[in-house]
Parts: sequence; C-alpha cells; structure tokens
Amino acid sequence: MSSKPPGASLPLLKLSRIDKSYGNTQVLKHCSIDVASKETIVIIGPSGSGKSTLLRCINLLETVDAGNIFFEGRDLTRERKSEHLVRQQIGMVFQNFELFSHLSAIENIMLAPMTVSGLSRNDAYVLALGLLRKVRLGERADHFPDQLSGGQQQRVAIARALAMKPKVMLYDEPTSALDPEMVSEVLDVMAELSAEGMTSVVVTHEMGFARRAADKIVFMDAGEVILTETSEQFFGGTTHERARRFLDQIVH
Repeated sequence: MSSKPPGASLPLLKLSRIDKSYGNTQVLKHCSIDVASKETIVIIGPSGSGKSTLLRCINLLETVDAGNIFFEGRDLTRERKSEHLVRQQIGMVFQNFELFSHLSAIENIMLAPMTVSGLSRNDAYVLALGLLRKVRLGERADHFPDQLSGGQQQRVAIARALAMKPKVMLYDEPTSALDPEMVSEVLDVMAELSAEGMTSVVVTHEMGFARRAADKIVFMDAGEVILTETSEQFFGGTTHERARRFLDQIVH
C-alpha cells in the first residue's frame, strides 16, 4: 500500500544529492531540491556558491558526478543521449542573451520551432509574433539584436525559450548583465509567467523579485543547499543565521 497521502504527487523536477567537482574543487555537495508543477523556486546565495552550476546540471549542460535528477519521474542523469529532447522541455535563459546577431528578433524565435520541431515558416512566424507580444515586444519583431536594448534582448531570449513550449523554465541571473533601469522590464515578464503557472527555477540577486514571485526560496552556500523555506518564512524572518546575514547584506 502506498505511503503517499491522498492527492500527493511526485515533484515535476527532483534533484537528489547532486555532487559536482572541477578537478579537485567540489562545487556542489549533496544538493537536493524538489520543484512542484507550477511552482517558482528562487535560488539565492553568495557568489561562488554553485547556483549557476546547479542550473546547468538540470539542463544537462554539465554532467553530475553523483546523485540523480528526475524530471517527470525519469532519471535525466541516465539519459544523456536524449539531451536535445530534455532541453526542449526544460528551457533556459542565460546571463548573456546569446541571440544570433544576423537574425531579427522574430527570426531568432522562429529558428528552433522550424529546425527542431518541424514547424512551417508561417506557423513559426505566428507562434513567434505571439510570444513577442507576450513579452511586450510585438512592435520590435523586425529589429536586429544590435537595435535592441539589453532588456529587450533578454525578453527576446525569454520568448525564444518559450517557443519550444517547455514545462520548466530555468533563469541564470537573467538581469545581471543589464543596466539598472532595464531590470524591471525583464523581471515583470518573468513574474507574469510565474503567475500564469510556468514552473520556474531562478538564480538571482533580485530580492524584490524573489519576494514577489517565489513560492520557495533555496539558499546555497559553499556548494550546499543550506535552507529551503517558503518565501513568507524566509522574508518574514528566517531563523537561519547564515541566511539572515546574507539577506542583511544584500538588502541593505
């Protein structure tokens, strides 16, 4: 007989005791996180604590040394041959926008649906234009990356990730390369996606976004997951001393 309580379900994404080293330096130590469907997890912590590496492991951009990553119950650490299929379902937005400079905004978004999913050019155009409008850039469809601000380029990058209709979105410090006045336009789009039910895992130093959009806060330090709390618990007065010291430094 199952020990699960009525109505309980497996997390959409589960990281179990992930280890990762580069040479003699261990950057991830027994990291475990559960992400439920439609949940937004914000990972915070000091620089060098392993946050970005953990995201890259989820998307199979890095191989783990030990532990397991389960997505919809499948162990991704044993499915290296299907990396491209995993990345269609787990979208990722990076610090740098990585748009193709020779393609317009809409062409950047159309490319993967056409080449990977086999969409016709017309169907890909309709999809891409809808996504540009979703990130408030419908009028910039024909602009090239060098004609867009950093915030606009990052919103195009978000639309490009959404074009593959992922089940999870990963964001790796998506506003760190932006001028301060452009940060809010990107965070607003991310918060709207979370509110609409997009499962999201976000690495960021933007505590305002974390307080506003996160269901749970994961605090990392020195390669370890030190604390997992609800947003209300964390910002309402976490009792964990190391997390409180970090929060005092970053907020003040």
